[in-house]
Amino acid sequence: MPLILFNKPFQVLCQFSAQDGKATLADYLTIPNIYPAGRLDYDSEGLMLLTDDGKLQHAIAHPDHKEGKTYLVQVEGVADAAALARLQAPLDLGDFVTQPCKAVRIAEPEWLWPRNPPIRQRADQPTSWLAITLQEGKNRQVRRMTAAVGLPTLRLVRTAIGGISLATHPLMPGEWMAVAPQDLRS
Repeated sequence: MPLILFNKPFQVLCQFSAQDGKATLADYLTIPNIYPAGRLDYDSEGLMLLTDDGKLQHAIAHPDHKEGKTYLVQVEGVADAAALARLQAPLDLGDFVTQPCKAVRIAEPEWLWPRNPPIRQRADQPTSWLAITLQEGKNRQVRRMTAAVGLPTLRLVRTAIGGISLATHPLMPGEWMAVAPQDLRS
């Protein structure tokens, strides 16, 4: 079975079973017996991988395998050198300390689709964009990291997992494609 790449839209649950009338993966994918290899929050968007291969699912999702995951993050405020340094170093979030990661300020991605509904913007508060690459992925970790350095997340889009990215495999929200599992390592 190939690996399924899916661009999860904003406000879609990472599960197939219905819950509280919210959109789920079942609204977009009808392939039988596939399961997410990792999750994205309801209010996050972007790349997900799904498979029917339990070993592959474990290999992708398990923290010991260290597949890098890259997120584009729009934050409230301007990310200065000190905030970026704090994000990249181990950061104590209370219940765990993050591993070192890569965090850089980027220009607003021109290729990125508009979010529906749009993010709330305050005229008196500038925003900036970051690219953050983690080797781990605990619950709401990126949002918690940016909040800890005084830059609340407004929009979060996962763009890459391992060797697979939305740059190399362009998909609009709600679209999917099948690829060979070895593409993950290339």
